[in-house]
Amino acid sequence: MQIEYAKVSALGDRTDNQDRAAIVVADEAALMLVFDGMGGHSDGAQAAETGLKVVQDMFMDAKLPIFDPQGFLYLALSRAHDEVVALGKEVAVDFRPRATCAVCLVQEGGSFWAHIGDSRIYQVRNGIMLERSRDHSHVEVLIQEGAITEEEAQDHPMRNFVECCIGGDAPVPDMSITSKRHLSPGDVLLACSDGLWSGLSDEDMAQIGAPSQNSLAEELKELSIKALTVNAPYSDNTTGTALRWSGE
Repeated sequence: MQIEYAKVSALGDRTDNQDRAAIVVADEAALMLVFDGMGGHSDGAQAAETGLKVVQDMFMDAKLPIFDPQGFLYLALSRAHDEVVALGKEVAVDFRPRATCAVCLVQEGGSFWAHIGDSRIYQVRNGIMLERSRDHSHVEVLIQEGAITEEEAQDHPMRNFVECCIGGDAPVPDMSITSKRHLSPGDVLLACSDGLWSGLSDEDMAQIGAPSQNSLAEELKELSIKALTVNAPYSDNTTGTALRWSGE
């Protein structure tokens, strides 16, 4: 694969960084991972670290390209959930470690997306957002029902209310897993925590894929600085992984 990739994770206006992110690249496939430890729960960082390690290790042990990408993503996130649940088995349910996540598998000219909660994945072409994942959140339900607009959602009092996550209760959470999304040369994929997209419009996010002389790392850093500036002095951990596809 001909790809360029980058990662960023900033503390923001928080005392610790509970986000974890990685990009694992092999000859025939790549995996983008972002796990966002939920700050309202104990050991959010441990939840994010554990979840990421489970999925990353499964990818590294798999035969590539992966024969059943959707099945792999479902199994990997289910196993990650079980491992995070186990971390909190001796803890009262309201205080168990939890995390949201976004995972993007890239292989054979396309990408497969999986996410739980409000960590997101974007596909951008020439500065235009082609598609983004839809959050598992109360505000997203209101948007889909036409009750509020995307702009109104940015200031909604329940904008941080997530309806599912890994960890916490034992049953496997709802997750969204896509079919193959075709990639064209120059397309940029972005997986990120809510600290990166919160406060920014889809048009802002799409600038990472606009024609530029800058490297992808520079573009991702610029986007994270913009998010931190917009959200200051209450910015969250701000984390993202990006991949630019140039072809096989």
